[in-house]
Amino acid sequence: MAKKKEKKIDLNNLTPEEQLKLEIAEEIGVFDKVMEGGWRCLSAKESGRIGGLITKKKKQLKEESMKSLSM
Repeated sequence: MAKKKEKKIDLNNLTPEEQLKLEIAEEIGVFDKVMEGGWRCLSAKESGRIGGLITKKKKQLKEESMKSLSM
């Protein structure tokens, strides 16, 4: 079975989602690990933690935008 090529993370061309994901990786202390080995090198626990925090931040941003619209 052929291995998929891991594409390098280009810090100059990030989507907002990728930027958020990397910010959270930095917050939980796995940024260097991701930069060295890509997202595949993370454990399931680390990946799940990042996913949970992304969901939490998106929810907060949505609530903040709804509050600013209602004012």
